[in-house]
Amino acid sequence: MKVTMQMIADTLHISKNSVSQALTGKDGVSDETRQLVIKTAQKLGYLYPDTKKKVKSERSGSIALIASDFAFSQRNFFGEIYLSIEQECSKRGMTLQIQSVNPQARDELVLPSFLQNQGVDGLLILSHISTDYINTALATGIPTVLIDHHHPRIHADCILTNNRFGGYDAVSHLIQLGHKKIGFWGNVSFSPSYQERLEGYHMAMNEAGLAFNPDWLVKDALEESTDVTDKLLRMDSLPTAWFCVNDGLGFLLISSLQQLGHKIPDNFSVCSFDNGQLSRINTPTTTTMGVDLSKFGQMAIQQLFWRMENPSEPHMDIILPTILIERESTSKPSEDIS
Repeated sequence: MKVTMQMIADTLHISKNSVSQALTGKDGVSDETRQLVIKTAQKLGYLYPDTKKKVKSERSGSIALIASDFAFSQRNFFGEIYLSIEQECSKRGMTLQIQSVNPQARDELVLPSFLQNQGVDGLLILSHISTDYINTALATGIPTVLIDHHHPRIHADCILTNNRFGGYDAVSHLIQLGHKKIGFWGNVSFSPSYQERLEGYHMAMNEAGLAFNPDWLVKDALEESTDVTDKLLRMDSLPTAWFCVNDGLGFLLISSLQQLGHKIPDNFSVCSFDNGQLSRINTPTTTTMGVDLSKFGQMAIQQLFWRMENPSEPHMDIILPTILIERESTSKPSEDIS
């Protein structure tokens, strides 16, 4: 039986126009209604009009990977994830189709052709694109797994880093070295992962009974050297240690502090997150929280194949652990800590 928008509207007791607005990503309905429509459409087996005649009864033998232009540009971090995905697909005899989503396609909710025509068996979405765009992709009904991103309004399987505990471990390391004045550097509005790492910072500070200076919590950082330096110069005082949400900001913070005449770690300790190339080539090398990037690809493919066989099972978040990698950028504070 062909599932229509009117059937979805009748099921939910709303107008057909509201269903259309929700499924096409247009304004005019609330986020709650949009999510309810998408979930109901998936449950009833609705397909977009231009895909109904193209659904295949057998698998195509193909998996798709999509990500924003920005994510694909972060080769040091996401490149290893991509390679592990490619290897896992090859082991299973599946081909991998890749599509970058540019800002215009994101904003206009234009899906790649292989999603519009149901030309793939499963979909992997790497990092953040936009919540509306991801939900538009999910509305196709193609089994999907998100990698390194999640959101309360997105209902899909996710492979994630244990960001809270990783942030907690990073700050706990600084505390164990004797630091009591610890700052935070990140952009928490950019990604839920960065917000979670800030929560880990607060968890460690609260557990140790340490107060924090709000001036030392940089929550709107840009990954630009001028921004980092400007923010440092505007501070009336500085902590003895910093926790940065990624290696890029750790690299920039160390560089800016050095340009201002400070020595690392003699004057300030810096710990970052991800164990990317920048943490390894920096001078001094940066203490960081290591993430097993190859595990992302392995677990994502494993979960995607399970999801293809179990489409109605509850969605799951799979959390991968982090490990502290201690390098040259952290040491005991030089001030008297007694």
